[in-house]
Amino acid sequence: MKVLFIDDTHPILHSIFTKIGWEIEVRDSESKEELAEKLHQYQGIIVRSRFELDKQFIEKGTQLQFIGRPGAGLENIDLAFAESKGIKVFRSPEGNRDSVAEHGIGMLLMLFNKLNQANLQVKKGIWDRKANWGEELFGKTVGLIGYGVMGKAIAKRLSGFGVDCIAYDKYLKNYGDEFTEAVSLKTIFEQSDVVSLHTPLTEETKNMIDSEFLSKFTKPIYLLNTARGQSVVLNDLISSLKSGRILGACLDVLEYEKTSFESMFKEEKSESFTYLSEAQNVILSPHVAGWTQQSNVKIAQFLGERIVKHFN
Repeated sequence: MKVLFIDDTHPILHSIFTKIGWEIEVRDSESKEELAEKLHQYQGIIVRSRFELDKQFIEKGTQLQFIGRPGAGLENIDLAFAESKGIKVFRSPEGNRDSVAEHGIGMLLMLFNKLNQANLQVKKGIWDRKANWGEELFGKTVGLIGYGVMGKAIAKRLSGFGVDCIAYDKYLKNYGDEFTEAVSLKTIFEQSDVVSLHTPLTEETKNMIDSEFLSKFTKPIYLLNTARGQSVVLNDLISSLKSGRILGACLDVLEYEKTSFESMFKEEKSESFTYLSEAQNVILSPHVAGWTQQSNVKIAQFLGERIVKHFN
């Protein structure tokens, strides 16, 4: 195998391949056009999100046997075309499930306990205890939309907080377990105090959380999104925050992000972002839930071991 690394990744993945005699080349600074001209030389590609692997690009890889994506999301790869060419696509969501779960719970705790505003106030010499009384997770019902690797990881950790976890996943059967009860989407709307998204970005989930969706909840909710930014229509979310239908939001991802996820704005900062950045009941982070010192290693290791196992 000769494997092309289009994106930077932990060197443990290099060593996994070279240990079994595969040749690797790192070309993470070359343009898509430059790489397309050389793609016929390689049997494998490792890519994160630097650019889209569309049909036109993939068909240049006349020897391609696999595409590896460190992490979870595959929306930048034309999966149907890759499959039609017999190219196997691998990912490694297990590598950052722990970091996503911990980050998500950290955001919720920060929001519920008003830690952001309390921290800033105390540093300014403001000692306002009553204004910083928090809300307990204990006794809440957390509705998970999507119950794959990430959903299971956060449910396991939430179980220690005395919450009731319910989950809806239209693509799974018999997925209830010791941490979560499998329910209908209707039940999610009726019972949830907190809603956490764990869905990939597809045509079905793009703009899924809009005003119509949010109007179906029978009581005000908190929203946590560590999945994909384009699944939530931010203007509709802001309207619900203003009306009190949404009590607060934790957003690690935003619809403004470029497809590489390395930068946010294609143009000037929007009015909606200004609102989110100033709202006391909104916690933001820069699409970093899946990244820790440990997950950087694990997503590369899981991916490498999975690929090698398949071909050997």
